[in-house]
Amino acid sequence: MPILDRMEQEPDDPFAFTPVATAPRADGWSAARQRDFIAELATHGSVAAAARAVGMTPQSARRLRDRPDAAGFVRAWEAAVEQGRCVALDEAMRIAREGRLVPVIRRGKLVGHRRCFDSRLLFAACYGAPMQRFDHAAAVARLDPAAKDPGTR
Repeated sequence: MPILDRMEQEPDDPFAFTPVATAPRADGWSAARQRDFIAELATHGSVAAAARAVGMTPQSARRLRDRPDAAGFVRAWEAAVEQGRCVALDEAMRIAREGRLVPVIRRGKLVGHRRCFDSRLLFAACYGAPMQRFDHAAAVARLDPAAKDPGTR
């Protein structure tokens, strides 16, 4: 089936895609493994960590992405990275605001917890996030250049 025909059949969900056809191998990129990789990538945005989580290498994931019949996989990959980065930024901001609970141990026994704040994490989260993240129209354009922002006419 040609790539364009498969792309037209895929729904508007950026994480729904037609898996890349690969040779059936127990240690290869099966359809289930590709979907698990995209789901894992959407949780934190790290290609290396997502590949390791599904038992593959980042290099093999990038080779799969570079294949000519991987248009849907590429689209899902980009959407997952965008979502994963947003999730990671939100978590960094939460930890920076609320701090972390650190156990207090005296004479080998846990006697309580204290809340530790790290302003470096807050600075990294604030200065590491491009402001386009907060622009809905820019996010829609990055994910689907042909789509229009529902808030504009």
